[in-house]
Amino acid sequence: MRENHDEPRPGEGTDLFEDDLLPFGQEDEDLADELLETPRVVPPPTPAKRFRKGIGKVVMLVGGVIALFVVLYATDLLSSAGDVPRGVTVAGIDVGGLSHRDAADKLHRELEPRLTKPFSVRGGDVRTQLVPADSGLGLDWPNTLEQAGHQPLNPITRILSFFTQREVGVVTKTDPQVVSQSVRHLAGATLDHPVVEGAVGFTPIPGSDGGVTPYAIEPRQGQRLDDVDGAVKAITDGWLTPHGVDVRMTVTPVKASSAGVHTLLDKVVAPAVAKPVVVHGQGRQAVLKPAAIASSFQFAGKDGGAVEVRIDQGKLRDAVLGELKPTETDGKDAEIVFEADRPTVKPSEDARKINWEKTFVPLTQVLARPDGRDLNVTYDAKKPSVTTEAANALGIKDLIGEFTVGGMSGPVATNNQLLAARVSGAIVKPGETFSLGARSGPRTAEYGYVAAPANEDGTGPAVVGGGVSQFASVLFNAAYLAGLADGGHVAHDYYLDRYPAARDAKVVNTDGSPVELKITNDAQTGIAIQASASGDAVTVRIWGTKRFRVESVSGARSDPSPPPVQVGPGTPGSVCQPSPGSPGFTVSDIRVFYDVNSGAEVRRDSRTSTYQGRPIVLC
Repeated sequence: MRENHDEPRPGEGTDLFEDDLLPFGQEDEDLADELLETPRVVPPPTPAKRFRKGIGKVVMLVGGVIALFVVLYATDLLSSAGDVPRGVTVAGIDVGGLSHRDAADKLHRELEPRLTKPFSVRGGDVRTQLVPADSGLGLDWPNTLEQAGHQPLNPITRILSFFTQREVGVVTKTDPQVVSQSVRHLAGATLDHPVVEGAVGFTPIPGSDGGVTPYAIEPRQGQRLDDVDGAVKAITDGWLTPHGVDVRMTVTPVKASSAGVHTLLDKVVAPAVAKPVVVHGQGRQAVLKPAAIASSFQFAGKDGGAVEVRIDQGKLRDAVLGELKPTETDGKDAEIVFEADRPTVKPSEDARKINWEKTFVPLTQVLARPDGRDLNVTYDAKKPSVTTEAANALGIKDLIGEFTVGGMSGPVATNNQLLAARVSGAIVKPGETFSLGARSGPRTAEYGYVAAPANEDGTGPAVVGGGVSQFASVLFNAAYLAGLADGGHVAHDYYLDRYPAARDAKVVNTDGSPVELKITNDAQTGIAIQASASGDAVTVRIWGTKRFRVESVSGARSDPSPPPVQVGPGTPGSVCQPSPGSPGFTVSDIRVFYDVNSGAEVRRDSRTSTYQGRPIVLC
């Protein structure tokens, strides 16, 4: 740059400075030199001045940040106006920050396949599936997108949206009835199941003789869907979630554990059914096959997870009873038989019966053995109710009572012969009561009885076992003369002159129903009954130790009643037999007991019978 030397420098040759400048002498020059050589001292700033300076900087910085934030907020607000808020997911699909149109397209693209794709439903220990379209489930698209919302104006919310996610879910369009029906069907078909306690099962081995293979039955809790409404809500709310839906089940727990089942299987059950067990009886043996052993096992879970096994001895017994039954013997009571018309004791026989409980006591030890699997039968000897010694001690030696009546014929004779054969040989101990009904058993066609008139005189309807009241009356009179006590009897409806008045008994009603007759042995010794029926007569003899001589005193008849008149047989199906009839009456009988040794009277007893009038029958 070129310098202009023609222009005066400040202070030189101008009026501006000439009047104001003072003369510059030597002293001034010295002072100037001193000032230039000596440093200038600046006073330190005060605290107030420093604080004002710091505040100023902070204000400037905050102002800058606010200005920057306002610029950024305005920019973000303008650029995202009308979009879905950042961080928003719908059914797990990220639509945050997208325009509503783009969000709608993305949701349609990704959610529509799920409408026909099964979703997972878990209840307890069951995992199953439902197809939305078949279960009344669908999407409300407009409301689902509307639920996603718009960009918020709150600046703090906008800032947090950069770092968080918010699931808003879908708006489901449902058919409540179809959803409820689908849930109920799902519960009945798959979710619900009964409790399965841990146990052991058995599979037959093909081609083997009763061999089985044991296997574990794993324990499984029982469960039931009781809260159907709750399940419907859970499925409606969460069917589009990625992890599926959990529904609450009512659970029944088990006691056994899988480890407990396998421990029992390996250590107890498998060895027990590995081979058969041979059961040895007296003279015979039977084989308990593995299948029979397995069928007797019963399993039960225990607290703590263990499983115990119990053995049903009845099933084991049934498995071998057929082979071992012949080793048992039935006992026989001593009997009084009549040889040469005299009583003789036929010896008794002891019974031999298997004691199954004692037989199976060592079974668990035998089942644990790999070899030597043998079991010995234990027997019990059972005494009969009447032993030979007891029969001999009964004092049955004297004929103490006897009675005979004839007049039988046809089917009546057949029935009386059968009854006499069943009664003959009966022993009645001291203090016991003899029951004709119990001794004879059912008087039915199955036991050989035939149809005959109910009444022993040939009248009345025909019934199976009819006419046996004749045997009953003969037995009653034999016991009467033997001095035995009356245990209970029923007199005939009409008087029959073949028996002394008030000394008869019936055991069949006109409708065929039985009537009981009982005799009580009130003696100190036993008695035996000998009965026979042959030809037209029935005879009963009673043996024992003679105590009394018995006489009968019949009283006078009183209260006569005229016989009714009957036209025809009276009973449908019966044969009409003309009869002159007889009047009814009441009569008493006195039995007098005399001591057989001294001949002195011991006591008297009496009985009274009332008979109806026998009808006059006009055919």
